[in-house]
Amino acid sequence: MIYRIAELADWEAAQQTGFFASADLSAEGFIHASELYQVLGTANRYYAGRQDLVLLELDEAELWVAAVPVQREYAEARDDYFPHILAPVPLAAVARALPFAAGPDQQFALPPELED
Repeated sequence: MIYRIAELADWEAAQQTGFFASADLSAEGFIHASELYQVLGTANRYYAGRQDLVLLELDEAELWVAAVPVQREYAEARDDYFPHILAPVPLAAVARALPFAAGPDQQFALPPELED
């Protein structure tokens, strides 16, 4: 599984179109995503305090079946490889959409469903 922190408006639009896409796909040519261990670092770095988010759990095997390419690319600023999704995500590849909001301290915690 790979994960996308998504704005609620983009997720709601996906319910109408059948595909999830975000502004980064048109601006950069890919949808930013994370491995599970990268989610909190990404959320706290780029989304601190946000309440209007969902965490999409994406089944990479379903993306492959739908011919949606995923490439892991190195991000020097984070010294790690991150998955980049190179096309809109069909809803069939979204395993779960979990509520994802910052806590009172403006920081994020993983949804209970994803904690070990």
